Amino acid sequence: MIQILTLSQKNEWMNYVYRAKDFDFYHTWTYHMLDPDDAQAFLFVYDDTDTFIAIPLLKRAIPETTLFDCSCVYGYSGPISNVCFSEISGEFMANFKRAFMGYLRKEKIVTVFSRLHPFFYQTPLITEFSNVFDNGKVVVIDLKTSIENQRASYNSRMLRKIKQLRKLGYYVKESETSADVENFAAIYNSNMLRLNASLSYFFNVKYFQSLLNSTEFDARLFLVYNKNNYPVSGALIVCTNKIMQAHLLGTRTEYLSDSPAKLLIDEVTVFGRELGMSYYNLGSGLGFKEDSLFRWKRNFSSLTLNYKSWRFVADQVQYDALMCEKNIDRNLDVDFFPLYRLETKNI
Repeated sequence: MIQILTLSQKNEWMNYVYRAKDFDFYHTWTYHMLDPDDAQAFLFVYDDTDTFIAIPLLKRAIPETTLFDCSCVYGYSGPISNVCFSEISGEFMANFKRAFMGYLRKEKIVTVFSRLHPFFYQTPLITEFSNVFDNGKVVVIDLKTSIENQRASYNSRMLRKIKQLRKLGYYVKESETSADVENFAAIYNSNMLRLNASLSYFFNVKYFQSLLNSTEFDARLFLVYNKNNYPVSGALIVCTNKIMQAHLLGTRTEYLSDSPAKLLIDEVTVFGRELGMSYYNLGSGLGFKEDSLFRWKRNFSSLTLNYKSWRFVADQVQYDALMCEKNIDRNLDVDFFPLYRLETKNI
């Protein structure tokens, strides 16, 4: 049975998410409801009663055409199932592929892009379609080890800096008030301005409050204060199924030289252990490159996981036509998909 669940079907959507063997907050109805892009969120479900496979996507109109493509929310999503993908029969996989391809043809969907989850083994299904790309690595802190062992593995300069921040009077606490949320929104959005980010990376106070109020996952806000009790840095952390994600972070520009985010990361791991989390995903570098940001995160942990994305061309004829219309060389060496949307990239 095939189902196409939309945002008007919250209970049905979450029923599949909660039944999944592995899922993160990126799969939930609330997170898709809050997505800022002008796209139609849906959950494609193939279900035979005993086993199901579902994948959340965002359907977008391709400008100046009657065609569409699919992308995913910001973060790590990909397919979910109530059975390990490695244990699903080849016949069921083939039936899912046939059903999904039929939907793509019916809806005139040219391409599908989805970031896969670095903690979940989703590739047995996605390789049925091919076009799985290695995008790099994410840095992860193992919270199952003791805090002493964790800190012993820090880069020595990083450890000294964290101790110095404490001596200077900086401290971290969990924040819950409306004023705290407003402070974090101001800090985060000022960071996006400094980075010249596109509008899709800016969020209002209501967005942050909706994440923190959701009952589908456990979102928490942590702020770093200086000795005068002034909030200078913060992180919105989301905990789901033993995984803690560093979802959104920011530091006031005038305090970047002190790097209070170093203390923030260290202290959040203490909270994470108290919450029963097993891993804290710090993410990667900009564009998932092993850049200075990635190396900065590696100062906290040597543990990394591979991050992959699915870049599938469902209609090669239409894809080639769009590339030709945009006068884009299909062999262009740039990490972007689909290439016919390259001119709209703002960050």
